[in-house]
Amino acid sequence: MKLLVINGPNLNFLGIRERAVYGNEDYDYLLRLIADKGRETGTEIEVFQSNHEGAIIDRIQEAYFDGTAGIVINPGAYTHYSYAIRDALASITVPKIEIHISDITKREAFRSNSVTKDACDSQIYGKGLSGYLEAIDQCLERIEAGHQAQGIEGK
Repeated sequence: MKLLVINGPNLNFLGIRERAVYGNEDYDYLLRLIADKGRETGTEIEVFQSNHEGAIIDRIQEAYFDGTAGIVINPGAYTHYSYAIRDALASITVPKIEIHISDITKREAFRSNSVTKDACDSQIYGKGLSGYLEAIDQCLERIEAGHQAQGIEGK
């Protein structure tokens, strides 16, 4: 089974930008955390990061064709205004979990609004990098539940 984790703008600057908000761990640490989770669950997890809206949309659309079973996405600042990413997510019927490292409800007022949230099955925020692991677990649970509903055995 294949999951796709998408990280939007500035996520590649973890450990560099706003450490009081995003922590001291760098992006490579997050990649190792996700890779370890993939090994633990026996899941192929691809991680994609871009600072460009169109590249994120292109990758979501590619997921439709490449066997991706679920998407975990941190749209970064695009969360708050990218209807194009929202529409791309809405076009894909696999489970989708939106993740944010910080608690977006307790930051600047504009951050509490997510235009991408409604195109996802759930939203996790404020749990630091461990929120990614929870998002992956939720995505896997939703995939398994879908398989059971369809009478498909295994992962």
